[in-house]
Amino acid sequence: MSKPHPDRPSPPESSPDAPPLAAGIRRHLGRTLRAHYADSLAAPVSQRLEALIAQLAKPKD
Repeated sequence: MSKPHPDRPSPPESSPDAPPLAAGIRRHLGRTLRAHYADSLAAPVSQRLEALIAQLAKPKD
């Protein structure tokens, strides 16, 4: 969690009454995010990150 900044207004809380995004907007956002992160997904994982993932896979004692 981040601390609120005194000079910035707080972001509006999600409201259960908020209308869902239109299907076209969701498709556009999905395509845009996939295009933006495509290079990251294709990049090799660093040894440090592989070690951290391996630790997560180990059962706790």
